[in-house]
Amino acid sequence: MFITFEGIDGSGKSTQIYLLANSLTELNFTVKVLREPGGNIVSENIRNLLLHTDDIVEPRCELLLFTAARAQLVSQVIKPALDNGDIVLCDRYIDSSVAYQGYGRQLPIDDINNINAFATAGLVPDATFILDLAPLEASNRADSRFDLTSTSPDRMEKSGNEFFTRARNGYLHIAHMNPERVHVLNARSSIQDLQESIWKVISGLLQRKKQ
Repeated sequence: MFITFEGIDGSGKSTQIYLLANSLTELNFTVKVLREPGGNIVSENIRNLLLHTDDIVEPRCELLLFTAARAQLVSQVIKPALDNGDIVLCDRYIDSSVAYQGYGRQLPIDDINNINAFATAGLVPDATFILDLAPLEASNRADSRFDLTSTSPDRMEKSGNEFFTRARNGYLHIAHMNPERVHVLNARSSIQDLQESIWKVISGLLQRKKQ
């Protein structure tokens, strides 16, 4: 089973992935937790290039680098794990490219969908959770995290309110177009309420997998 989590930075994806991984592990499932870009040496190197360069990255270059990292992750990690019967939880996947490079950077959506399909060999998640949060509130949360961890925002996190507003709208449109796969959750809800909403979907998927 392949589950992805989406949303702008500061929406709480990491917390919910951690909680879901623990719940599944307690039920004796083998769980692999991944992030994009990353999850293997090649993709982590691309991540460092994308997020920590001081150069201006052309939007098409940005898209192709993200999808190159995705292609390596699918081939080297995700597909083998799924073939082994593991449950894969991934922080970002194909919908991030549509929301960020499509709506955020305003590149053609059809082109992005085609590139995504090529990079992933058509691998689509069983379920996707979008943690929806207004960009200003997400930014405030992220700033608090930076203060606590003494870290600085990466290149993508510096993209600005207008960019993240477009990306958020993109996520909501993705959900509208894919109602069976994509579940939008109000990221302002409590951690426990979000956890319960996610588990309701996951438990339904697990039941269907048994049949």
